Amino acid sequence: QVQLAESGGGLVQAGGSLRLSCAASGSIFSINRMGWYRQAPGKQRESVAVFTSGGETNYADSVKGRFTISRDNAKNTVYLQMNSLKPEDTAVYYCKALLSKRDGGPTYQYWGQGTQVTVSS
Repeated sequence: QVQLAESGGGLVQAGGSLRLSCAASGSIFSINRMGWYRQAPGKQRESVAVFTSGGETNYADSVKGRFTISRDNAKNTVYLQMNSLKPEDTAVYYCKALLSKRDGGPTYQYWGQGTQVTVSS
């Protein structure tokens, strides 16, 4: 079984910073794609920052220049450094991974349980 464990959410004032972590564990051969998504109340889940299968990073326009995604491949972990936070960044942040469990095997999608980020004005 595979699990994604997120941490680092919380309450912060506007202009502040938070760092989220997501560690993937279990039966993992390789991670093809991994990143962060968020869902605010009454809105659809949206992509925030992801590593593509080619190793590139994609950011939502709303977070460019403020958020940075990074990773530690040895630990199967991705991070999201969030600076200059705004009230509109308030959401549940989810980690998602596309991974394979064996060489040449199929790709599976997993989601973390989510971590709440609340930015007060």
